Amino acid sequence: MSSQSIPQATSSLQMWLDYLTSIHTSAIDLGLDRVSVVAQRGQLTKPAPKVITVAGTNGKGSTCALMEAILLDAGYSVGVYSSPHLIRYNERVRINGSELPDESHTKAFAYIEQLRGDVSLSFFEYATLAALKQFQERNVDVVLLEVGLGGRLDATNVVDHDVSVITSLAVDHVDWLGDDINVIGFEKAGIFRSGKPAICGQPKPPATVPAHADDISAEFYQTGIQFDYAQTSDSTWTWHHGTFTLEDLPIPVLPLMNANTALMALGAANLDITDINIVNGLKQARLAGRMQVLAGSPTTILDVAHNPHSAEYLVAQLGRLYPETRFKVVIGMLHDKDIEETIRVLNPLTEHWYPASLSGPRAASADELCSHLESNETLTRYDSPVTAFDAAKADANPEDLILVVGSFHTVGEVLAHCGGTSS
Repeated sequence: MSSQSIPQATSSLQMWLDYLTSIHTSAIDLGLDRVSVVAQRGQLTKPAPKVITVAGTNGKGSTCALMEAILLDAGYSVGVYSSPHLIRYNERVRINGSELPDESHTKAFAYIEQLRGDVSLSFFEYATLAALKQFQERNVDVVLLEVGLGGRLDATNVVDHDVSVITSLAVDHVDWLGDDINVIGFEKAGIFRSGKPAICGQPKPPATVPAHADDISAEFYQTGIQFDYAQTSDSTWTWHHGTFTLEDLPIPVLPLMNANTALMALGAANLDITDINIVNGLKQARLAGRMQVLAGSPTTILDVAHNPHSAEYLVAQLGRLYPETRFKVVIGMLHDKDIEETIRVLNPLTEHWYPASLSGPRAASADELCSHLESNETLTRYDSPVTAFDAAKADANPEDLILVVGSFHTVGEVLAHCGGTSS
């Protein structure tokens, strides 16, 4: 793209997003060399007095949302950076629970564009630096950074953070991280910092995780050893770290395993948080696309589960909330996911499949999904999640349940189609 085509700070957000997509050879380009140069130029490596970076195969967004709710109740100013978005790019940056207007993003992009000079940045690197700039400008107290991919070479790892978190570890993003769980563990442990707290919410992680923490003398906290939790009733749970115990905590709508990790991360960050802040935050924490119920009939549940690990959790939760129930399942996935195993996990709760093609270079087609589905010869293929969802609704009785699952793209398209409303 020519220099005349560079957008201005006053250009539309969509114009900027199109530009960022066009200026680098690939959307994902792991490595810190380029992004570090620009981050140092802008003094963006410490965007807030306290920074918590969160890596993991699943549960990053939920863990950040839980910490965010607790911190906001405690009176802190909080910035959250997450990805990908469901409907709008603006979802990726929250300050004090709210998205920022388009103008805030375009102004930040213009700043990064000037700052980078001739340094080439991927879309994610550009987005990360722009988010850091916005946090810095607004003087937030705490920044919660969700790692995009892996950890060691992810753009978020240029930040000088105070606490590192690994939520979970499973094989995912095979094209980028491989299928060796020890290698994946090492990549995610690459966010650990010498002498600083490193939290692992994955029970019995691969040996590379504690080994790396030991190698660099990080303060390692492992669930099941230094901290742990137990559900004590249908509505309460207990958390403990060493001799410290919190009892009768409310069970959040987000996964309890992530609440366990979030409490350890906040504790390790030495922030001023009371038991009441924790209780209120656990009650208030929400995240779009995670067990999200749409308003209206028939009951429709949206969940971004996109690999076997997250699908297993979803099946367990739906089995608890809707026992003896089978769903009409709208599914669309990316081809670099473990489609066969994810479908196998979801199959027991499925009454009928509505396979949908996604768009984009990583998209799996409905035919690809059908190759892993029983009775695939008789299944209708849909060209998008929206057409699949409309078909499922047309087939459904008021008492039926619809599940939309498989990808952020799948859930995002259906959520946008339904006006983005939830109950």
